Amino acid sequence: MNGKIVIRLMQMLGIMLLLVSCSQKVENPELVNKYPNIFPDYIDVTIPADIAPLNFNIVNERNIADDIECVDVIAYGSKGGEIHSQGEYADFDIDEWHKLTQKNKGGDISFKVCVLKDGRWTQYKEFSTHVSNYSLDDYGLVYRRIAPGYEVGGNIGLYQRDIHSFDEYSILNESLVPGQCMNCHTPNKTSSDEFMFHIRGDKSATVIQREGKQIWINTRTDSTKANCSYSYWHPEGRFVVSSTNKVHQLFRTGKEQNIEVFDIMSDVLVIDTQNNELILSPYLQTDNFETYPSFSSDGKTIYFCSARFVNVPAEIEKIRYSLCKIGFDAEKGEYVGEVDTLINADSVNMSITFPRPSYDGKWIMYNTADYGNFPVNHKESDIWIMNLRDNTVRPLKEVNSMFVDSYHTWSGDSHWFAFTSKRIDGTYNNIYFACIGDNGKVTKPFLMPQRNPLKYYSEMFDSFNCPEFTKAKVDFDSHEAYHKCMDNQRIQMTIK
Repeated sequence: MNGKIVIRLMQMLGIMLLLVSCSQKVENPELVNKYPNIFPDYIDVTIPADIAPLNFNIVNERNIADDIECVDVIAYGSKGGEIHSQGEYADFDIDEWHKLTQKNKGGDISFKVCVLKDGRWTQYKEFSTHVSNYSLDDYGLVYRRIAPGYEVGGNIGLYQRDIHSFDEYSILNESLVPGQCMNCHTPNKTSSDEFMFHIRGDKSATVIQREGKQIWINTRTDSTKANCSYSYWHPEGRFVVSSTNKVHQLFRTGKEQNIEVFDIMSDVLVIDTQNNELILSPYLQTDNFETYPSFSSDGKTIYFCSARFVNVPAEIEKIRYSLCKIGFDAEKGEYVGEVDTLINADSVNMSITFPRPSYDGKWIMYNTADYGNFPVNHKESDIWIMNLRDNTVRPLKEVNSMFVDSYHTWSGDSHWFAFTSKRIDGTYNNIYFACIGDNGKVTKPFLMPQRNPLKYYSEMFDSFNCPEFTKAKVDFDSHEAYHKCMDNQRIQMTIK
């Protein structure tokens, strides 16, 4: 008999035996006073109602699938309701899960876990998950998937995920625009109708979509020296603040950090999407390195990061970025006042990057690292938060880990945020969620749910970066994008 057929028959037999073993009553379990080893760690996390089910696997101490015959899980709410799963892993029905979380909003869901191994049942100590009173009404996330090393290409792509189910959709990937790199999708405050991203390569462009219409522009001019890179929308939608960066990579040997990404020049400017103009300022086009701009929630302030010029890459470990701001008048389309420094890098002995204001105007989250402007490559990278009511700052110890934590983003109502972390294995960036209250208290983060999480994350060879919440599913015509990319016709931006 053909070897492949034999293997397939054995696999089918194994599945049948598993189904048989996993359709039996839990009888006389041994009670143990410890929590089960589960992946992901969903013990004592806080979730929004209607999030995708918190499916989990039983694992050993090394986060490898344990050799079990069956797992039986009962999830029940402090305000009522109960659902059941029995199988190879905890796999809850989506509709039943949503009914349970909705019913227990503001309460807890407890999990009773029994495991069949070597013909004997073990019942573990129950654990709980909290269901927040704060809703998460956004549809999902848009993110870029990319190989974690950045040294090589691959099928880089922009994807979106329905966070209330397990559905993921491609928006645009390299197979449709060969040889081009896509910088990350940037919506206007979680809008699914108004967003932009940048194409890198010989067909470079900045792509803006409004109400289903694609606009392809060229932002490079004799005065700007480079294309736009890191961008952020003004809340009214006419303006986009962006940095122009000449980005290089440094490859190291003999160090934990084997890649460094740095700029040899960078400035900040504003794109007027109505008049196809770039608005420059002598305060933002200097010999310093200016980068990572963002608008305040009211659009009156531009936050950005700035570092004194150093000789890179020779002095790369000396470069540290401060958090700065400058005013902006949207009615006149011009800057207001001079640059003000909010946090001086020298005073805190850290490099500050990626400031992201909350949409309710209360907070700014930012990254810190020992030096540089690309925190995703720094193991010591952490997320900090500034209270805009009194300008106090603190590290988010509730979410930071021993590995890289970066790329934070706010939900539409500013009570939830997503961020990426390499805490699972030190190499791959994965997406986590956490909740923040009006008082600034932050909950224990949880990994983005997957149907079979251990299988998904062990077989996923992409890193997730720059997640952004969207209030609805993004509709983007990738075939139109292919033709517009290849015809190389761009609207040329001019200097105001």
